[in-house]
Amino acid sequence: MDRGSVALRKLGLIGGMSWASTRDYYELINRGVQRKVSPGSSAPLLIESLDFATLRAIQEDAGWDHAAEVLSDSARRLADAGAGALLICANSMHKVYDRVAEAAGVPVLHIADCVGREMKAAGIKSAAIVGTRNVMTESFYRRRLVSHGVDLLPPDMEQVEKIDRIIYDELMVGKASREAERTMKTWITFKEREGAEAIVLACTELSMVVDVDANVLPVFDSTRAHCRAAVDWLTGDE
Repeated sequence: MDRGSVALRKLGLIGGMSWASTRDYYELINRGVQRKVSPGSSAPLLIESLDFATLRAIQEDAGWDHAAEVLSDSARRLADAGAGALLICANSMHKVYDRVAEAAGVPVLHIADCVGREMKAAGIKSAAIVGTRNVMTESFYRRRLVSHGVDLLPPDMEQVEKIDRIIYDELMVGKASREAERTMKTWITFKEREGAEAIVLACTELSMVVDVDANVLPVFDSTRAHCRAAVDWLTGDE
């Protein structure tokens, strides 16, 4: 649909976590704006790409405090530069969402809420979540999805560790191996047998090894859902 000269808002992206997923955000948001507004349109974006090497190995509370400070500083810079809303372009970093949103002073679109709304609209009641260790096991992400009426299968810790290694050791450096593809396909098949109605792809890199559009279960890709919400905000529909 061509909406002519619609005035687009300016959106800020806190990226670099990893650069591969930030690249996908840029492409998905711009393609969404082209479809929704006009073929000649592009998204007004401010992107700060952080050095993920200083954030990736967080284990202790002090590390998460540091992450919150880094992302909060980034949020303030983007807001000061004119961004009217922000995205944190990483699922795991939503652990510090509340502190970043408070520091930003502008809306920060929560990735799990974007997924949860789409799942609720699709009538999904039971799902399995896949992502980094903290996303799969901790409450900060899971409770957001549950608040949209989705029951989540419990994590299998052996598989959690295996998937976490794939994400950090392979996908975040741009590597997508056949072995990783097989691991994810097997995991999804097991979750179907356990009663999941859908899969939540709660890692912005996992689409590198999971076919979002052709699988044994519906796959709700957090990156795509986040980007669709971003396009709605950019065009004034959210």
